[in-house]
Amino acid sequence: MSPRRNRPRGGEKPTERAAGSGDRYGGFGSSETWQGEDWSVRHVAGASAAGKTYRCPGCDQEIPSGLPHVVAWPQQGGGLDERRHWHKACWNAKDRRTTRVQRSRNAPRY
Repeated sequence: MSPRRNRPRGGEKPTERAAGSGDRYGGFGSSETWQGEDWSVRHVAGASAAGKTYRCPGCDQEIPSGLPHVVAWPQQGGGLDERRHWHKACWNAKDRRTTRVQRSRNAPRY
């Protein structure tokens, strides 16, 4: 018996995404409402998050390079300058957090 072929043999080719479609981070995007504002939210895959470390505003800890995370920014106002990189769990728990993050005595303040 020959192996099964999973690819289609012909027909339509997959459509290419437009160059300006906002796929810079290689994830899927959505829109959410938080604190009365509309936010653009993009889930970043670990493979496309290589090269930089970010600081999560939810827990004030670093997001190491290559870790899947969430990028969020308000739709009104600042735009891309207002992008913040969050851990997925911190973004999901943002409504349950207090307004001020408590740092330990040894935590860096940068």
